[in-house]
Amino acid sequence: MAAKLLFILMGLGGGMVTAGAVFAFIAIIGVVPRVAQKTGTSAFIMLYEEGIIIGGIFGASTLMFDWRLPIGSFAVVLLMLAVGIFYGCLAVSLAEVLDVIPVLTRRSGLKRGLKYFITALAAGKLIGSLLYFFVPGFFI
Repeated sequence: MAAKLLFILMGLGGGMVTAGAVFAFIAIIGVVPRVAQKTGTSAFIMLYEEGIIIGGIFGASTLMFDWRLPIGSFAVVLLMLAVGIFYGCLAVSLAEVLDVIPVLTRRSGLKRGLKYFITALAAGKLIGSLLYFFVPGFFI
């Protein structure tokens, strides 16, 4: 019994450290303020942050418990669209913090058409994810 309690505490502690690191990473690269600034919703930054925290808690709990939400296919599509948008914003923010785009444009000599290049990157990511999910055996 004592060993099980120790393992529970170790798992809980490890999960808290990992979650803290993920939330710190999101805060450091500035996803939330950037999205709020671009959308003109700076008054709702606290709501954004609380949504990320609640989403993280809910997402972690779905790994531990077998929850079923009878929300229907349309709601699942909307939910996954929101998750995809969040991950896209996270990836673009990370690329911006690491100055990936300016370094890439400088080294490749790309002067014009940067918006088309970024759109092509996003479209490639979208097509790749659709192939992954809808073509059986594609990921192997």
